[in-house]
Amino acid sequence: MDFQAGILQDGSPMESLEKQLICPICLEMFSKPVVILPCQHNLCRKCANDVFQAANPYWQSRGSLISGGRFRCPSCRHEVLLDRHGVYGLQRNLLVENIIDIYKQECSSRPLKKGEHPMCKEHEDERINIYCVTCEVPTCSMCKVFGAHKDCEVAPLQTVFQGQKTELNNCISMLVAGNDRIQTIICQLEESCQSTEENSEAAKRELCARFDALAGLLEEKKAELLQRISQEQADKTAFIQSLICQYKEQLEKSSRLVETAIQAAEETGGAAFLMGTGTHTSMLSLSRIVEASKGGRLDKIEQGYESMDAFSVSLDHLTEAVHALDFDPAEEDEEYFDGEEEEVEE
Repeated sequence: MDFQAGILQDGSPMESLEKQLICPICLEMFSKPVVILPCQHNLCRKCANDVFQAANPYWQSRGSLISGGRFRCPSCRHEVLLDRHGVYGLQRNLLVENIIDIYKQECSSRPLKKGEHPMCKEHEDERINIYCVTCEVPTCSMCKVFGAHKDCEVAPLQTVFQGQKTELNNCISMLVAGNDRIQTIICQLEESCQSTEENSEAAKRELCARFDALAGLLEEKKAELLQRISQEQADKTAFIQSLICQYKEQLEKSSRLVETAIQAAEETGGAAFLMGTGTHTSMLSLSRIVEASKGGRLDKIEQGYESMDAFSVSLDHLTEAVHALDFDPAEEDEEYFDGEEEEVEE
């Protein structure tokens, strides 16, 4: 604590010292024992325990083997981690306790000066020492007996002060505990956001891998079917080319026979023509020409032989299956998200 700075800023050293000895939770002077947080700020042990219990409502029911909880310093919001001993595991600040003892001794030895206690505006010589419950204002005894508050309900000023101070301390503790819970929820949501991004990237990678595998399978199947079409094409083309070669050979032979037959037809001698001894019919066989004129007996292709309709593939069912692809509903994730919303609302 910077006592010197407080003394320089205020005219009264005792008032500056008192400001340094105020607990940020109960707003009163530290009560023994005083504990030191890891961030070097001080709290009354009772106030520290109240904040700790509010931030860890189930801590008392835990076994001794389970580690302690955590809470945040009300001054700097630094997170304080405690072991299984809880607040009793924090170190006491004996220096501050000694300073408080000296301060209280000094205050008790000082005479009370006039003007240090609030005085009544209606009765200048009367101190404000009671509280009007009806009007909810502090007043003096004369106002209750003879003044404006004679018909009102009053209570001791110190009793009302302590009651409101206690209520204020409870509210502060609840607010601090609520802030800790909200901060915890924020941290959980941030972790959930990061986990969502990581899980999304993993899901994208898995989806891409599956579609790539499916595309690879389709490519393999396409190559296989193309190979079968190419093989059928080669077989049919080879057969047709062999027929073309056979018909070309037959055409060449037939052309030569036609030429020979024309020359034989030009023979003028009947005996020579019939005997085959003429100039152009010596090598001619009439039966051969007759046989050739009846046409060849080569193979032929059937009608529609060149068609490749047998290799058509219907992909309608695959197209429908691809259009029907979708993700499975994640009911567990929806239930978990609803649970988080209820927690935030609480």
